[in-house]
Amino acid sequence: MNNALIKKVIQRNIKAASTTPKTKEQGMSLKEKIVYSVLAALGLGGLVLLGKKAIDRAVSNKAHSKSFEDGTPETLAKQIKMAFENDGWWGTDTEALRRTLISIKSKDELNKVFKAYQKEYNRNMYKDMSDELQASEYNEMLQIIAGKPEKTGQAINANQYIAWAKRLKAAFDKTYGFIPGTDEKAIRAVFTEIPTQADYVQVGAAYYKAYGEDLTKALKSELEFWEYSDYMNIILAKPKA
Repeated sequence: MNNALIKKVIQRNIKAASTTPKTKEQGMSLKEKIVYSVLAALGLGGLVLLGKKAIDRAVSNKAHSKSFEDGTPETLAKQIKMAFENDGWWGTDTEALRRTLISIKSKDELNKVFKAYQKEYNRNMYKDMSDELQASEYNEMLQIIAGKPEKTGQAINANQYIAWAKRLKAAFDKTYGFIPGTDEKAIRAVFTEIPTQADYVQVGAAYYKAYGEDLTKALKSELEFWEYSDYMNIILAKPKA
């Protein structure tokens, strides 16, 4: 067979091979197989990610819709977030945060608020609180939480007296920049919450046990005379027991 004929046969075989249908296994090179496998994995991962985002969005939307119902965990979570945002002003609206935390009746209810906050904003409520507040303010809020009963409707116990005492100490430790001061509104909040004069005596005992200082003396050193008189009138207006 001469060279011209051999060349003609080879060309005819190449042409036939190029027009023959290929199976998936036969038609893919190793490189093509790797590329298609990666693309398939990325596609599946993308679908999973999109699905997760859709679920998170649905959970958030459901929580958000409940935030318009008065007294729900979702509403309380929204009020806490709004206190952190403070209408765009610098700092946190500590009064609004304090009011909201005080309005929560038990640790059980607070746990529901925590979960609602996490669903709505995908953030940790306590972490946000620690980031937003001064040390004394954060300690006060923690004691508001610590003093709550486990379940709504349970009676006051020793933990509540300790929590009130620690909240007063946190109010005394308030600073304004580098200048020491007193958080009078935090003191007023504690005095308003204490239900009876007998309970106030128990708070004084808890304060002395925790800090080795008489509560009356501490109050007088932190407040103006008229402020001290005003706060004591709050206590004296309460039932004795």
